[in-house]
Amino acid sequence: QVQLVESGGGMVQTGGSLRLSCAATRRTLISNNGMGWFRQAPGKEREFVAGISWNGSRTGYADSVKGRFTISRDRAKNTINLQMNSLKPEDTAVYTCAARGDSYYSTDAGTYRYWGQGTQVTVSS
Repeated sequence: QVQLVESGGGMVQTGGSLRLSCAATRRTLISNNGMGWFRQAPGKEREFVAGISWNGSRTGYADSVKGRFTISRDRAKNTINLQMNSLKPEDTAVYTCAARGDSYYSTDAGTYRYWGQGTQVTVSS
């Protein structure tokens, strides 16, 4: 069974940083696909956070994280990373990576085929 596995979540104070990583049990799942990070806070709908195309040439971010978060590919490790700086309490959520089954990312969660289990990020004030 193909799996995506996130790591790097935790608890941090306002203004702090965390780096999330997403790995796959099948190498081509990450290397050949557009990838996205989504998050869901308690009582809220899942929302798009950041996306990256299969070759890294295109990236996109939610307005709420622009300038603070950076998505990237590590081809040597075959991971997708999300560097999160200047974290705010409103960034608290379960963060999940997803593979689209297409070369490019989308902000629409319904277009992604494979999902990880998620990792909790908690930002305290």
